[in-house]
Amino acid sequence: MNKNYGSQRIVVGAHYGLRDWLSQRVTAVLMALFTIVLLAQLIFGAELGYVRWAGIFSSQWMKLLTFVTLLSLAWHAWVGMRDIWMDYIHHVGLKLVLQVATIVWLVACAGWAIQVLWRL
Repeated sequence: MNKNYGSQRIVVGAHYGLRDWLSQRVTAVLMALFTIVLLAQLIFGAELGYVRWAGIFSSQWMKLLTFVTLLSLAWHAWVGMRDIWMDYIHHVGLKLVLQVATIVWLVACAGWAIQVLWRL
């Protein structure tokens, strides 16, 4: 017999729990770190132009930080949008369509951003 109350309660839905809450906070911190690093390079660097902008992203550590930030942004957006769809859309078919559309959109945006960064 399954126990569906107390500490053994089975919770379903928008994946409630510490994992999603923590992933939102960690990705937000990573995006804030990237913003601070980028602003510091823009404020304390030379005059801004294409050469300076390309120079900022030419170092390997900045490329890695940018890539991690893009992944963090996609994950952060996915968790947030998934929770919105799970909480406010009650029709299962529409919820599935919106979740798939969100995944396709986020993968397309991440692919485009990586392609743009690859050219720098």
